[in-house]
Amino acid sequence: MKISIQLLGRFAVRIDDAEIPAAAWRRDRAAAVIKLLAISPEHRVHREQAMDAFWPDLDAEAAGANLRKAIHFARKALNAPDAIAISKEIVTFSPEAEVETDAARFEASAKAALRSKDPAECEAAADLYAGALLPDDRFLEWLDSPRQRLQQLYTDTLRAGKLWRRLIALDPTDEEAQCALMQAALDAGNRTEAIRQFDQLRERLHAELGVGPSRPAIELYEQALALSGTQPAAPVERIRASLAWALVHLQSGEFGKAADLARQTRAEALDAGLGREVGEAGAILGLTAHMQGQWRELFRSEFTEWVRKRSAFVPAVFDGHLCLAEFCLCDAKGHGLIAESANELLGVADEAKSSAGRGLACLILGEIARCAGNLDEAERLLTEAERLHVEANAVSGRVLVLERLAEIALARGQKWRAGRLIQKAFADAQGSWLSNHLLLRLQALAVRSATSREKLADAILTGDRLLTPGACQPCSMGLRTASAIALAQSGNLEQVDKRLNEAERIAGMWQGGPWAAALWEARGVQRKAQANKIRSVAAFAEAAARYEELGRPLDQARCLSQMNEAQMGVAV
Repeated sequence: MKISIQLLGRFAVRIDDAEIPAAAWRRDRAAAVIKLLAISPEHRVHREQAMDAFWPDLDAEAAGANLRKAIHFARKALNAPDAIAISKEIVTFSPEAEVETDAARFEASAKAALRSKDPAECEAAADLYAGALLPDDRFLEWLDSPRQRLQQLYTDTLRAGKLWRRLIALDPTDEEAQCALMQAALDAGNRTEAIRQFDQLRERLHAELGVGPSRPAIELYEQALALSGTQPAAPVERIRASLAWALVHLQSGEFGKAADLARQTRAEALDAGLGREVGEAGAILGLTAHMQGQWRELFRSEFTEWVRKRSAFVPAVFDGHLCLAEFCLCDAKGHGLIAESANELLGVADEAKSSAGRGLACLILGEIARCAGNLDEAERLLTEAERLHVEANAVSGRVLVLERLAEIALARGQKWRAGRLIQKAFADAQGSWLSNHLLLRLQALAVRSATSREKLADAILTGDRLLTPGACQPCSMGLRTASAIALAQSGNLEQVDKRLNEAERIAGMWQGGPWAAALWEARGVQRKAQANKIRSVAAFAEAAARYEELGRPLDQARCLSQMNEAQMGVAV
């Protein structure tokens, strides 16, 4: 009997020449047994190792019983009762079976290619890598080490073979690969291709505000702009170079230089009619102020100045500050500090008759009312904010308004209405230069509003695909906790801990705030699903206390209700 197992890119098993149908793996643990054996040295694993991987929170007797069931269903799926054997506490494939995996084949070929350093061998080895190890199981911790090892081996093979385009396909932010292609284009006199490569790098790095290309990449870009015998650089090309240099200064801690260049570049972008670049320059200006603890003062000054100008670019200027304004609502001291400023800004916008200014002020005030539990007032303000954002053609702000209205619908138990609002917001978010931030936030609501197990699974999978290395970390917090809570409530506990550990790492970058409270709540749901009732009660109590400190009564009440349910379970 020959057992062929595909692990790269997808999971599939063939017995001799027949592939096991996907329906045979309806029981996750049956597939997990095959996967664990497939990645283990010599396809052998001690039963306790399997028990620890699959059921770390169960006692030995319960975990052992579950393992026996999983092996039974794995044999049944393979339609081969003798395919998996247990001998002296070791679980293995049958000694009579010939077992091969695509992962082992790739690993052997890649190691040989790296030893030879032959480009042709590197390319042949890279061709065997069909994708990440078991990509649909990215939150199973026991797969982390082999997945990282194989991906690093693939990366090393691509680099050794100078397969730059494939390396960029794997990681668009790989600057060595991007610079190599830019240099090759320059050597060939292809200015257009060098600029295209730089724009691709810049776009991907911009997924997280405050990150830009390196000095060598910018210098290659400027060489492309100055290439002799070509048309002069367009204004947008020069402006993008300036924005990249401003980010270099920002990352180097040269805040004065970054701010001066951002202001100058924004003025040039305004003259050139480039709305996105106006917003990007404003975002850099905001970040320099934020890093010096001066963002509130800058925002007040910018708001007052721009609403009075009545410029068509006011929404673009405000876009540059949206993420920082949202960040302030997550302050460790609660949302109260920004309320006074928002009312003041609304007065300024009213006086200037600025739709964009009034829309932004109503958005902030509506968010504050929602946080404070005043849902009717929040809905009134946010509905007005949506009208004003449409009037001002402020797309990004409208997406945030729709997001908050969807949250109000969820707080009222109206998943159907939340779903409709989310779909409207998704359509607008795709066209915003802040889409990488907005889509993460909306996908968190898609998870929370899912009305069936199938829709929930699709929403979580879509969200996981958005969590790329460059994803905005603060904007990803809602998605991470929402997915963890939904998975715990549906009994898929093996994926929960890693998600919450990642969220905990991100929340730890800031002291307090709603992210920390949300993590305590998610831990409470996790402990409840694990039947760890005492720790569940403690986690919900901590979450409720933190929400109370932040002035979020509805969130506090939800956690207290869950705490009381858990306490009743303890009493029983």
